[in-house]
Amino acid sequence: MSTNDINDSEILAVKNGLLQLGEAIETIANRELPAPEILNRSLSGDKIHGGKITAFSSIGIRDEATKQTIVIKDDGLYADNISVSKLVGDTTVENDLNVGGTIKATKIEVNEISADVRNARTTPLVFECSVDDAPYGKGLFWTGYDHTKQLVMKGGEDRIWSSEDFDLHTGHEYKIGNITVLSASELGPDIETSNLTKVGTLRNLKTEGNLVIDQFIFYDGDGMRLGIGTDAGNGQLSVASNEVEFIVEPEYDSINVGAYTTSDVNLITDNQTRIKIKANNRIEVGADSDAITTVKGRLGVGVNNPDVCFSTSGPFRFENKKFENGTEAPKNGIYTKGDIVWNSEPRPTGYVGWVCIINGTPGEWKPFGVIEG
Repeated sequence: MSTNDINDSEILAVKNGLLQLGEAIETIANRELPAPEILNRSLSGDKIHGGKITAFSSIGIRDEATKQTIVIKDDGLYADNISVSKLVGDTTVENDLNVGGTIKATKIEVNEISADVRNARTTPLVFECSVDDAPYGKGLFWTGYDHTKQLVMKGGEDRIWSSEDFDLHTGHEYKIGNITVLSASELGPDIETSNLTKVGTLRNLKTEGNLVIDQFIFYDGDGMRLGIGTDAGNGQLSVASNEVEFIVEPEYDSINVGAYTTSDVNLITDNQTRIKIKANNRIEVGADSDAITTVKGRLGVGVNNPDVCFSTSGPFRFENKKFENGTEAPKNGIYTKGDIVWNSEPRPTGYVGWVCIINGTPGEWKPFGVIEG
């Protein structure tokens, strides 16, 4: 049969028939079918195998997923997110555990903690020890920069040891038993004993008991004696050097001032000796022949109560001339021309005294000054 044997009406009829068939198939595909009845009310591998279950619900499980969320394999369960209110029983995490929220635990045991966080605690930080595990060497360590910095417990005499300085905030103090022992500007009021080896300027210094300054100045608090250059002075104030000791020693009604040793005592001005008190019982006044010595008042030599400007109990020499008393001209002794012996027992027709006219032993003497009868 040739193609010219099929007319247009037959082709149109075939098209309409195919169109009706497609609509019928679509209607069948879109119709809602009743769920098949499972008579034994249970699921098993005999009922479902290899198929997909959606919107599954039971007493313990409800499936609301719109995509694959859980995969179960022979080596375990795989899930992107797990939300649970409680994990019951021992749980082991073999790899990393990242927690974006807060971990609350009654007790945590770890071998190592590496953290850069703030630790907020409501209980003390406790280092548990035992007989076999002493507390020594335990504490806080800062590593990774320069040397390891530590705040730890040390043995021997138990103590907290720090490898670094302690720096208190301004206005705070070091205390023992809630009593200040050291502040930024002063020692505590109860500090009694110290081995200070160097201090700055001291003001209003008060001491009690013995005092030693540079092994040169010594104060004996028991004997109330001060020694300079000696720790065993013989006066209330003693200044000593080599074998010489100068003392000031107050007594009941007098004060002793001078050399305790057999040494001369010099009174000086302008670094010149003005009065020399010698150890051989001699006193020298003036540094040279131009020295001037003035005595205001009465001067007595060998006299306790002088009643004139100058009084002496024995002979004296005036401008190299000797003056003495006697009942006659001397019969012994060395005299020079111009020496005078005053008559100690003058009487009428006698003489005022005798004068030496020739040097000698005793020299030649002549009476002078006739006393009227």
